[in-house]
Amino acid sequence: MTISREDCLARDVADPLAFARARFIVPHDLIYLDGNSLGALPATAPARLADVVSREWGEDLIRSWNKNDWIGLPARLGARIAPLIGAGANEVIVADSTSVNLFKLAAAAVRARAPRRVIVSEIGNFPTDLYVLQGLEDLLGGAIELRMVPRCALMDALDDSVALIALTHIHYKTGEIHDMAAIDDRAHAVGALVLWDLSHSAGAVELHLDRDGADLAIGCGYKYLNGGPGAPAFLFVARALQPELHQPLSGWMGHDAPFDFSDRYRPAEGIARHLCGTPVVLGMAALEEGLKTFDGIRMGDIESKSAALGDLFLSLVAERCSDAGFIVSCPPSGERRGSQVALRHPEGYAIMQALIASGVIGDFRAPDVIRFGFAPLYTRYVDVWDANHRLAEIVAQRTWQQDRFRIRAAVT
Repeated sequence: MTISREDCLARDVADPLAFARARFIVPHDLIYLDGNSLGALPATAPARLADVVSREWGEDLIRSWNKNDWIGLPARLGARIAPLIGAGANEVIVADSTSVNLFKLAAAAVRARAPRRVIVSEIGNFPTDLYVLQGLEDLLGGAIELRMVPRCALMDALDDSVALIALTHIHYKTGEIHDMAAIDDRAHAVGALVLWDLSHSAGAVELHLDRDGADLAIGCGYKYLNGGPGAPAFLFVARALQPELHQPLSGWMGHDAPFDFSDRYRPAEGIARHLCGTPVVLGMAALEEGLKTFDGIRMGDIESKSAALGDLFLSLVAERCSDAGFIVSCPPSGERRGSQVALRHPEGYAIMQALIASGVIGDFRAPDVIRFGFAPLYTRYVDVWDANHRLAEIVAQRTWQQDRFRIRAAVT
């Protein structure tokens, strides 16, 4: 059945999340399908940042740590993220970067499960996750072993030698979703902990960390949470685990009484012990505006629209680009796919550059994957239709063959 542009416009009119697009500044001349790499600008963020700079910093100066509660930003933002991932407010805190938080929690988990020495992860996991775990393995000089196995062998790799399994919940290339509850159950059955990277999940799909028995999680603030480039990250530690975890970056903000200025470190109670250095106030202020864009919105509605947008995209590709040489490299079912689709093509980079030149922004992942991310708060069904129309034109006319589209940029 052919899907018309009018069909998509009608779906946008009926969309229960249509009102949320007004919460963002989305350029009128662009179709933005890269929210899985960088979220759009919240409409309130420019004024908020201007106020933080001119009034809170410019006028109140250092008094703002108390007067404007800068000191409370990590916990306050963590409490906003918690319901988006199915966690308690005292189980989430905003701090540092995703990579730093991964190091902190992985190191703490290995220590908590000593003398077990194996960390299991997936071949093809997001590179920074593997690099950080490799760095931890090198740092500890053989005291631990990083064991990378194919996705299909993960369950069989879990035995009583494993301290931790570290996985990305939604795969960054394929969008395939791990069964969180099943993996948590299997890991716990052999006495291991699980650390989830939620960078492609938080704000895009409905999560139930507490219900599914999650131990640990990390995630970034700049993708679906709309916190801006380089936004601070977050981490989750299940309440029951908090007393036994000792994170290695014992900075002063994680101290039980940082302004006592004691020479000896004493970890704070609860989730606050996973703080390290001074909060990045400007970044956290921007992230707070990003998190406000979720106010009054059910994550179940977001997940439903995520699946529908992806299903529509794949249907249109099958209808219009069936002979273009694309290989669908994401799950066909929205129930098994995050809020993105992925297509493989030998000329994927050039095709994406031609598409960007036409006003549709997606991205490319080596060696041959083009990705399209759907942020349900501001992506419309008609955006998907128009993007597919331009993609079909580019492959039919072979526009991507122009030399300018083959020049590799530093960031792809």
